[in-house]
Amino acid sequence: MGYITVTRLGKAYKQYTRRWHRAAEWLDPRDKPRHQLHWVLQDVSFNVQPGEAVGIIGINGAGKSTLLKMLAGTTQPTTGSVRMTGRVAALLELGMGFHPDFTGRQNAIMAGQLLGYGAEGLQRLMPDIEAFAEVGDYMDQPVRVYSSGMQVRLAFAVATAIRPDILIVDEALSVGDAFFQHKSFDRIREFRKQGTTLLLVSHDKQAIQSVCDRAILLNKGGIAMESKPEEVMDYYNAMLAAHQSQRVQQIQRSDGKAETTSGTGEAVVTQVQITNIEGQPLEFVGVGQPVRLRITVQVKQDIPRLILGYSIKDRLGQTIYGTNTDLTKQPLLNVRAGQTHLFDIQFPANLGPGTYSIQTALVSTETHLVNNYEWRDLALIFNVVNIDKSHFAGCAWLDTKIEVTPQI
Repeated sequence: MGYITVTRLGKAYKQYTRRWHRAAEWLDPRDKPRHQLHWVLQDVSFNVQPGEAVGIIGINGAGKSTLLKMLAGTTQPTTGSVRMTGRVAALLELGMGFHPDFTGRQNAIMAGQLLGYGAEGLQRLMPDIEAFAEVGDYMDQPVRVYSSGMQVRLAFAVATAIRPDILIVDEALSVGDAFFQHKSFDRIREFRKQGTTLLLVSHDKQAIQSVCDRAILLNKGGIAMESKPEEVMDYYNAMLAAHQSQRVQQIQRSDGKAETTSGTGEAVVTQVQITNIEGQPLEFVGVGQPVRLRITVQVKQDIPRLILGYSIKDRLGQTIYGTNTDLTKQPLLNVRAGQTHLFDIQFPANLGPGTYSIQTALVSTETHLVNNYEWRDLALIFNVVNIDKSHFAGCAWLDTKIEVTPQI
């Protein structure tokens, strides 16, 4: 079983103000240090239980790749320790160290040997590796003629030819085509069912929330947050607009979920309701029922342009549908402090049975990265039940008509 223990891990690099300082320090180590330490990762501690899947996210430069390199053993830590049990397979960078002049088959053999596969085992596994990588005749061509996606397919096929106890995957899978991404994540999910411990680094919100049990947010070389994937991704999304001197706040709801709110506060949502067409609040929404989403907005300061965005998310926090009044060409121009605006949105609730949430955004354009007046996750949680429709599977209800015509 794969177990990961990271204790007060840190990584620092020496920085010299003059070129000759490095040589002087090397020639006379007894002299005072001529360098300064630049910490890219410091005091990071966490545990990953056997069979658990943990996602690691953070902006570029947060220390994600450095952390994974230390976990994989390709970089030594400056402080702290890493302890892992079981066989580890790591896919950190394109090609996994493939030599560009060797063929894909030769590189697969060398990579497999580095992972601990024996010669007989590699010979037995090679047909499966070729089939999964799907590089065709390129298997016996030099890797230098491969596209980045082909390199990733071959590297992933080799790394996962035998189910590892611990699988570490960096952003490399993001360069593959859509079909291969689905194929690789299907293999990851299958490994998880069999007990593989997974550490996944990705900016893909859907991947983190659908695969992982827990998420860790890295920021400025340290752990900024560690919690459920949905809560961490909501907080990360709020952080992306932090340059606007906005506030970021998380409130624990009575149902145990964390409601994340961020923004500069020039406009705020004061009420969110789901009602029937007559305007009566609904406790439960029927599948396909016509409903009204009513969002009340209070303006705190004069705003030249105000856009309301909203999205419907499933229980994992994945967006089912979203739009905004910039896309519908209904911006509010020159709104004044003290005004209140009611947005009345009507649609059929063509959703599968389950729990859903409403996320709202008050911005000036189609994105919150320009002016984020308020971004509110879990602004409303509602339940959809199947009252009068035949049984179906999935998160969307489609009013289908099936015609069967006998063919002679």
